[in-house]
Amino acid sequence: MKRRAFVKNLTITGGLGLVALSAPSILKGPRRAHAAEDIPVGLLFSLTGAVAVVEKTLHDAALLAIEEINAAGGVHGKQLRPTIEDPASDPATYADRARRLVIRDECVSVFGSYTSASRQAVLPVVEQRNNLYWYPTLYEGRECSRNVMYGGAVPNQQQQNFVPWLAEKFGGRFYLIGNNYVYPREENNVCKIILQEIGGEAVHEEYVPMGHSDFSSVINRIRSEQPDVIFCTLVGDSDVAFQRQFHAAGFDPAELPVASLTRSEVEVKAMGGEAAAGHFSSAPYFMGHSSPENEKFVEAYLSKYGADQVTHFVSEAAYFQVYQFKAAVEKLDPENITPAAIRDAAVGLTTMAPQGEVVIDANLHTHLWPKIAQWKSDGQAEVLVQSEERIAPEPYWAYDGETCTGDGLVRS
Repeated sequence: MKRRAFVKNLTITGGLGLVALSAPSILKGPRRAHAAEDIPVGLLFSLTGAVAVVEKTLHDAALLAIEEINAAGGVHGKQLRPTIEDPASDPATYADRARRLVIRDECVSVFGSYTSASRQAVLPVVEQRNNLYWYPTLYEGRECSRNVMYGGAVPNQQQQNFVPWLAEKFGGRFYLIGNNYVYPREENNVCKIILQEIGGEAVHEEYVPMGHSDFSSVINRIRSEQPDVIFCTLVGDSDVAFQRQFHAAGFDPAELPVASLTRSEVEVKAMGGEAAAGHFSSAPYFMGHSSPENEKFVEAYLSKYGADQVTHFVSEAAYFQVYQFKAAVEKLDPENITPAAIRDAAVGLTTMAPQGEVVIDANLHTHLWPKIAQWKSDGQAEVLVQSEERIAPEPYWAYDGETCTGDGLVRS
């Protein structure tokens, strides 16, 4: 297969959609942002509803970046002018509000959303109108749109080293538990492919509805199956409820760890550090990462939103994607700020993000710095393993014969 060796370029040391839509006219395609105007951008994050607990933090991080850019003089001497819409955690409303931002408000980019369901709801809007959608969240891959800038990790940037590391450390019998939608199912499919290649197995695979909170039967099955690792793709409230109940059931993380692709400082804060302590997450960014850029980001975020707040791997991407947008627009003639021009200018851009230097690939995904970390009782994560180099995004990495390129999806 085309996948690389699973465990390489690792250093033992011992870490959150933004949606960008462009501004087309209703009938004639993208309009230019006039030289005398501010630059209109949209923020499309849920401030109410089921996913607001996460999306509000993405909204806050993106707004922080916009305010920092404006305070430093803007772009081409123009201020970024955000228009805020609340899609209220409803996929149909995401699509409706995206159209509003694109058509009525003539935004040259819209930053927003967290779940794959919301991204997929907005995708037809941006593709039909040839707009640009900046999405900050880790996602399942198997998508290759020329109208989306993908800032979060794809499976090869989270699982390539994580699954073999877990199997070597704890054993290869995995219990897969996730919410019942596309992201957990696709990520678990990748996990099973990796396990098969390294001689492991999925002893059980189970999905629960979004918001599910009673895991007593799941915990009983875990006791019966006696797996080596719980591979968790539960999100939000479900992850919090499961981990609290798993901890209360007396499982020892040294013997049976929960390994998550979705758990960040936000979920750990909600479930309590004691419940999370000893378990693992894989992500490109954790709040405790040591770098001048991250210290600046964390200090600014806590100063603006409160000392009790946390940053995490999706809010970090929501933040740095605004700076990627800024860098792309700076390369353009102020008379030609269009979605297609922004996209083309963004390819190959290097930006110093809190996690390290990130690069936008020709396939519009982002080269990132994968990390494996263990949660501590104080709610922070200790990074145990991190890549020695940026890892290129390969959204079809687990599937032979399909490659996302600068020209779109190529099948061989």
